[in-house]
Amino acid sequence: MSKTTSGDFTKTAGWLDWYDGPSRPRFQVPAGSVDAHCHVFGPGAEFPYAPERKYTPCDASKQQLFALRDHLGFARNVVVQATCHGADNRALVDALVHSDGKARGVATVRRSVTDEELQALHAAGVRGVRFNFVKRLVDFTPKEELMEIAGRIQKLGWHVVIYFEAVDLPELWDFFTALPTTVVVDHMGRPDVSKPVDGPEFELFLKFMRQHPNVWSKVSCPERLSVTGPRALNGEQNAYTDVVPFARKVVEEFPDRVLWGTDWPHPNLKDHMPDDGLLVDFIPHIATTPELQKKLLVTNPMKLYWPEEV
Repeated sequence: MSKTTSGDFTKTAGWLDWYDGPSRPRFQVPAGSVDAHCHVFGPGAEFPYAPERKYTPCDASKQQLFALRDHLGFARNVVVQATCHGADNRALVDALVHSDGKARGVATVRRSVTDEELQALHAAGVRGVRFNFVKRLVDFTPKEELMEIAGRIQKLGWHVVIYFEAVDLPELWDFFTALPTTVVVDHMGRPDVSKPVDGPEFELFLKFMRQHPNVWSKVSCPERLSVTGPRALNGEQNAYTDVVPFARKVVEEFPDRVLWGTDWPHPNLKDHMPDDGLLVDFIPHIATTPELQKKLLVTNPMKLYWPEEV
């Protein structure tokens, strides 16, 4: 079933729609688990996509996201502002407001954001901002502007989420390590998993985390990082085995600073769309004990996004 983009929008040619009818995971996530990285897209007729976007997705509504949350066995979501919406956070805020307190958010803001607007985002449930350094997805924002934003959101107790690719870590190191907040890395900094897990590139990322205890990492998106698979489709219980050593290493060395999320509805995937139920079955391969699973899925995200309940 092909999903449409509503309003005056036509989805990008070749866009892969999210997987219909995901399986029910065999792995039962712990009570209170949080899907700490997911998105809403539009619907475009209600929440238009940004003029400066690099892609136009299919619509993926808050109702569909919450239905998936329940189907997979999660209790809560952290909704991350998608680049296709730019700094217009209305779709994100709408999802948070209609979540019955079961969702928190990560927004995108510009230097021009007012203190009143930041307070309104906080009241809606936003607890962080995202800085994107993936050149094919966003245009460059001056680092001094980002540092100014980081200083302002620090006062609200928010954190900064950073999205970058492994090859760019050396040039971004000084900026990242100067950020005054907790810093959460998306998807382990997108390592090249065809390289050795103990090689210099991934070792630099581990050094980044070792030397800076304010740095956390999401061990998510194996479907995005995998080179050899196998894919999370057709009941596959050992999906993305080439990603497992990287994610397991981060989970085991930094058990109190890791998060996991589905990344639904999986924007910009080029070669396949995973079954989200099988993605959940990836978790026990990287967090191999009940204690590690509870930290990854419950304790850590609650501490970061619902600290008042911890």
